[in-house]
Amino acid sequence: MYYVYILTNFTNRVLYVGVTRNLIKRVFCHKSHVVQGFSSSYNVTKLVYYEQYTDIRLAIAREKQLKRWHREWKINLITQFNKDWSDLYDTLGVDVT
Repeated sequence: MYYVYILTNFTNRVLYVGVTRNLIKRVFCHKSHVVQGFSSSYNVTKLVYYEQYTDIRLAIAREKQLKRWHREWKINLITQFNKDWSDLYDTLGVDVT
């Protein structure tokens, strides 16, 4: 499986869109600030949205589409999926291998 996901920071002001094959491991890396970059600079660690794909080409196309979206559209998408903007990471499990 492949995942397109959106992370935010504590105040829900910053949005980060990404794609990965291992969602649990990737979000763990964001939370641990393993890789320096945008997400670690802005403390973007809260998983608020994700979609699953079986085809990496579709996942990448969707990631690119979401990155081009206006902020308001992303907010609406997240709110429809996760009304309270709670951190969904804990609902995924704990396997970070």
